[in-house]
Amino acid sequence: MRLENKVAIITGAARGMGAEEARLFGREGAGVVVADMNEEDGKKVESQIAEAGGRALFVQNDVTSEESWRSLVQQTVANFGRLDILVNNAGLSSGLVSDPLDTDGWRRIMDVNATGVFLGTKYAIQEMLKTGGGSIVNISSIMGFVGGEGGHPAYHASKGAVRIFTKAIAVKYGPQGIRVNSVHPGFMPPMQSSLRSDPAMREQHVALTPLRRTGETIEVANGVLFLASDDASFITGTELVIDGGYIAR
Repeated sequence: MRLENKVAIITGAARGMGAEEARLFGREGAGVVVADMNEEDGKKVESQIAEAGGRALFVQNDVTSEESWRSLVQQTVANFGRLDILVNNAGLSSGLVSDPLDTDGWRRIMDVNATGVFLGTKYAIQEMLKTGGGSIVNISSIMGFVGGEGGHPAYHASKGAVRIFTKAIAVKYGPQGIRVNSVHPGFMPPMQSSLRSDPAMREQHVALTPLRRTGETIEVANGVLFLASDDASFITGTELVIDGGYIAR
């Protein structure tokens, strides 16, 4: 198993990509901390991992709260003894705020998508330094590379911030054995309700993707697993784009 004896925190793990990542990490031998605000669905993921023979713990977590992060890391170490992997997966979508010039919307999206990644990294690194290294995988987006007409521009700004923050932390903490990489998913139906409810928008996104389909959460989870594992031991400060060719256009 690729993550045997390792311990991972995955935020936003109650649903969608985060839940897929958590279940996959559990199957690969990791002790998984399922972190999310959504207690009901988070505990379901915890149970699914346990029923499959894995080790899991649900912890309610608000990624915008420094105290919540401090508590999350403390509970992780208290239950599993260490922290090897952090997946900063939690985030808000571009369609959350319809007005592109809404200031409160800007602050909310940036707080979750960018500051949340900073806070998670801050507290994870403190534990990883004690054990001689670790792996951090930050979930960004193809919209961290390009602009777009839909949603609030804060989404693009936040995902671009995650991309460059990843590089800065990789350079700073590489000498201490901490690897940091970002993952950039393309169009994923489970992440975007608009794709499920609006066939025309779905067709548009498929047409813009050279592989002519949207992605699946397991395809992203497999990429995250690779970067988190020792298979990627000489990979840090880079991006893994999982988008069916969208930004190659």
